[in-house]
Amino acid sequence: MTGVLSSQQIRAMIDTGTLSGTPAIQPEQIQPASLDLRLGQMAYRVRASFLTGTGRTVADRLAEFEMHRIDLDAGAVLEKGCVYVVPLMESLALPLGVQAVANAKSSTGRLDLLTRLITDSGVEFDRVTPGYAGPLYAEICPRSFSVLVRPGMRLNQIRFRAGQAVLSDDALRALHAQTPLVDGAAMIDEGLGFSVDLRPATGTLVGYRAKPHTGVIDLDRIGHYDPAAYWEEVHSDNGQIILDPGAFYILVSREAVHIPPECAAEMAPYVAMVGEFRVHYAGFFDPGFGHAAAGGTGSRGVLEVRCHEAPFVLEHGQIVGRLVYEHMDRVPDQLYGAGIASNYQGQGLKLSKHFKA
Repeated sequence: MTGVLSSQQIRAMIDTGTLSGTPAIQPEQIQPASLDLRLGQMAYRVRASFLTGTGRTVADRLAEFEMHRIDLDAGAVLEKGCVYVVPLMESLALPLGVQAVANAKSSTGRLDLLTRLITDSGVEFDRVTPGYAGPLYAEICPRSFSVLVRPGMRLNQIRFRAGQAVLSDDALRALHAQTPLVDGAAMIDEGLGFSVDLRPATGTLVGYRAKPHTGVIDLDRIGHYDPAAYWEEVHSDNGQIILDPGAFYILVSREAVHIPPECAAEMAPYVAMVGEFRVHYAGFFDPGFGHAAAGGTGSRGVLEVRCHEAPFVLEHGQIVGRLVYEHMDRVPDQLYGAGIASNYQGQGLKLSKHFKA
């Protein structure tokens, strides 16, 4: 095997016990190139975010940093500005030739809900070394909104890879020539560059900024909340906005993005030299995103942006990030948007699924 493992290979991993869950993993957790992970029954409020470290377990570190425990069975609020660790229902027994990487799901990132995977002996967030056998945990830090969670909710996902899967810039240029990856010229440099759209085709709405004082969001409620209660609209009539330090924004890419069925992609933050902001919370793009045959023509990339130290002027067409493409080991037997209830196929500027359209 060489490449990102597909949905049918993930099912085989479940059948062989490489992937397991208590209760058993459900078919709807399997995505074209990843597996959704489920929250367990207990959340641990901790004093600070941590990495486990070589030779240590998460349980060891919880004994050191735990403040109190919260039973999630009846639903519980994870409060803005606090850090929680939640054991997940899934566990791994990876073979030596397979590594894993995790990421927040799209709706999680759009709520500014920082969610990262940690493991026993882990020295990086969201990375699982080949041969790892053990439990999985989610570190959750709500940044803009307090959220109501329950066991079984899926806030992050895990992708599996065998060997070297990343496409070189030359391979990416060849792929773009064969099947366009963006509408228009492709900016390829250590991945496919993308820019921000601050000159919409109609009107002046270019994004949203999270309000500082809001109510709780129940993550089970879809299409329920009034955007105006949680977000301020961001308008521009001159192709620029000023990002405020500490503020969280939802913006959109200028380019429509295409992930062919034989590829997967991950959004990576652009180099820090382009500005004091971060554009990366939920980074997985599945095979079939933006693919015409899967109903994805014109799909934009939604940008989850947080400004850091100083106010920063963001201008239309400015490069803000890149997509790193990887080849699939096999083309998945299901594509993003093709009959699997994908929420963001064909999207433009769009808040998470919890808000009314």
